[in-house]
Amino acid sequence: MNPQNHLFINMESAPITVSVGANVPDFEMETYEPTHADFGKVSLADIKRAGKWTILVFYPADFTFVCPTELADLADQHERLDELGATVVAVSTDTKFAHMVWRNTEGLMKNVKYTLAADPTGAVSRMFGVYDSATGLALRGTFIINPEGKLVTSEVNFYNVGRNASELVRKMEANVHLMANPSEACPANWKPGAKTLRPGKDIVGNVAGALE
Repeated sequence: MNPQNHLFINMESAPITVSVGANVPDFEMETYEPTHADFGKVSLADIKRAGKWTILVFYPADFTFVCPTELADLADQHERLDELGATVVAVSTDTKFAHMVWRNTEGLMKNVKYTLAADPTGAVSRMFGVYDSATGLALRGTFIINPEGKLVTSEVNFYNVGRNASELVRKMEANVHLMANPSEACPANWKPGAKTLRPGKDIVGNVAGALE
């Protein structure tokens, strides 16, 4: 089956249980860890205890087409995301064994060093509302969870549209800045060092002036 050609999505068994601004329930998944060439486990509780951000990158399946291009792009940005204090976890409904073979055979995956998590029952995919019960696959969902366990960013693409990891970095940079500066807001295309906004009556109707 080619998920990119699948045009019907049955989300009835995949209610969205976590929305932006809500606290994410704990979850645990088995993993393949490329840096250790071994299996392991990842849990949100452990990441939170370490004071880290969590980035979940759901993708449809190993051994498909758009997926390795996305994960290679993510690998190119992994070092910066790590510097920002994020644990990156790529997730599909494949097993940890499939992850291992795919990581070690697909040329585009050779630089992937972040965790590859297995969600074969679709439990975590359902939690984030990206599980397609008609195929047993996950849509291309990207979620950022802050160190307190709150979901702060959500993005979901259809099967046939790949994501941009540079934009994920920009969102992480903005979220990290705003966690340290909660009275500010980041305008469109904000990058570190650029001007932020301080919402209040003085800039109502004059956002242009506030950005000068």
